[in-house]
Amino acid sequence: MLGCQQALALEDIASEGVASAEQALLRVGNDFAGIVVSDIRLPGMDGLQLLTQLKASDPALPVVLITGHGDISMAVGAMRNGAYDFMEKPFAPERLVEVVRRALEQRALAREVSDLRRQLAGRQSLESRLIGRSPAMQQLRELIANVADTSANVLIEGETGTGKELVARCLHDFSRRQPQPFVALNCGGLPESLFESEIFGHEANAFTGAGKRRIGKIEHADGGTLFLDEVESMPLALQIKLLRVLQERTLERLGSNHSVTVDCRVIAATKADLQQASGSGQFRSDLYYRLNVVTLELPPLRERREDIRQLFEHFLQMAALRFDREVPALDALTLSRLMSHDWPGNVRELRNVAERHALGLPAFKQSGAAATPGLGFAEAVEAFERSLLSDALARSGGNLSQASLELGMAKTTLFDKVKKYGLG
Repeated sequence: MLGCQQALALEDIASEGVASAEQALLRVGNDFAGIVVSDIRLPGMDGLQLLTQLKASDPALPVVLITGHGDISMAVGAMRNGAYDFMEKPFAPERLVEVVRRALEQRALAREVSDLRRQLAGRQSLESRLIGRSPAMQQLRELIANVADTSANVLIEGETGTGKELVARCLHDFSRRQPQPFVALNCGGLPESLFESEIFGHEANAFTGAGKRRIGKIEHADGGTLFLDEVESMPLALQIKLLRVLQERTLERLGSNHSVTVDCRVIAATKADLQQASGSGQFRSDLYYRLNVVTLELPPLRERREDIRQLFEHFLQMAALRFDREVPALDALTLSRLMSHDWPGNVRELRNVAERHALGLPAFKQSGAAATPGLGFAEAVEAFERSLLSDALARSGGNLSQASLELGMAKTTLFDKVKKYGLG
């Protein structure tokens, strides 16, 4: 097979020779990205037996068989057993190169399809839904994984735009309640006059305009999850009624004297300090402690700047797909502005900037109003450096030696910076 290797080398096709089928089986693992070219006549296991074992472990692996003793029946049998091609000696080097190129192209395409399928399957993982490699996001994902499949009520705290509803949906989707409804209610988006009917439901003729029975949000969420966004906006008069539902697991629709049993998990979200609000009498303390069995704190984007580039590129790809545009390059100036911006709108604002960039518009709107203050020069440099280090460590799987080579940085220097930025 030395002549085959030489012919491939002349065409810049890398190859590795082994002396037996047994050695080939040891070399070809699950992550093998190439193809196999084998003679039929081999010491020990022959090429046909090798073909059978290789296809059993990886049906998509192209195997090219070569023989000087073959006949039509052997060729047909080999092809039926999954051989990519069958070459009979003598053959021209050009013929070998042509077959190997086609086999490599098929292999690359098959692996690309397999990778896409894995990515699609992984879209439902926490890592793909809650994007970020910062310690804060890693800790958040761990907490969600720990409490998702429990019945404990959860309070999600975070500024506007940090992804509170996304976290609530993850808690629901990664629990046994996932097949049942996820019911979201924005407590700050309803007039107080309609709130009670919306959350508890009502019977026909319970009040003027109530022409028929209405099932409320709590009852609709039976068996599933009730998400109360901006829970700090809930009227005090209704907080005691919600507390009673949480304690007794029953409710009465407006205009009814009959109790309805409900079983739903409650996830509440707030951008306010509910503990402080309960201390000042603006929110019932007993309801606060009932909701606050588990607390998840979502960090603002300015406190996890190492995630900005990854999030931006993710939103950029999504926007380019939606707008049917090519994904634009991320130039150094835009990246610098991304890293130094203060992000008062958090992830929601970042997504808006990514969509504008995908459309070829200025990433940051210019206006006569005073700009939101960002970072100083030194802080911006640190944020940029932290982002580069985080990306390099992610690509190397946390291997400091590999990351230091990629960055052109001494391993000791990299180690010090990893400690400095808490990336270890």
